[in-house]
Amino acid sequence: MTDHWPITFVLIRLVTATVLGGLVAWVYRSTRDPGDVTPSFTATLVLLSVLIAMVTQVIGDNVARAFSLVGALSIVRFRTVVRDTEDTAYVIFAVVVGMAMGAGNIVVGVVGLVVVGIAAWIMRRRGRAAIGPVADLPFELTVRLALGGDPEAVLGPTLSQHGVSRRLALVATARQGLAMDVAYRAGLGDESAAAALVTALNRLDGVQGVTLQRATATEA
Repeated sequence: MTDHWPITFVLIRLVTATVLGGLVAWVYRSTRDPGDVTPSFTATLVLLSVLIAMVTQVIGDNVARAFSLVGALSIVRFRTVVRDTEDTAYVIFAVVVGMAMGAGNIVVGVVGLVVVGIAAWIMRRRGRAAIGPVADLPFELTVRLALGGDPEAVLGPTLSQHGVSRRLALVATARQGLAMDVAYRAGLGDESAAAALVTALNRLDGVQGVTLQRATATEA
């Protein structure tokens, strides 16, 4: 692989990476529940594919250049926590597609896109059967706990007592690792009892804060 390519050659690879990155984002939006889709995340998947394709072309077969880029990119820090392990898989998906396009392995990118897309559709149908429709969980409940506590042991009895149906969406550290945020997609048996639920949770030992809000649905 040479260090200098005609501009049309580079442009074709980057445009192809953009198209396949858009398809990755489309698979993500089509196989996730509407309430779990973040518009900025779909845009990130497309941009990742293009950027990784660019990086792959810059590196080429030059090992020294690869180590230099790794060192340069290592200074970048992201504070946003990926909410779901499946979202992490889509990030890797976009990265691999971008690498394939940058390396000129179009067949790998296209075939991989088809295979992973089919697998995502199959898993989506099974996941829906297991957990039920997200429309039944219209709220986002976030509780900040002291680090070291078991969220289910601390919160479970109170949530069950108030008839809260829930699905775990996020567990992340907060306050520089001194606390833990636990987020649920939740459904309330009686929405008029929302204030009582928040009050009851706030009274629990180890709970430092509670937020209950209606989830913002994003159409797929």
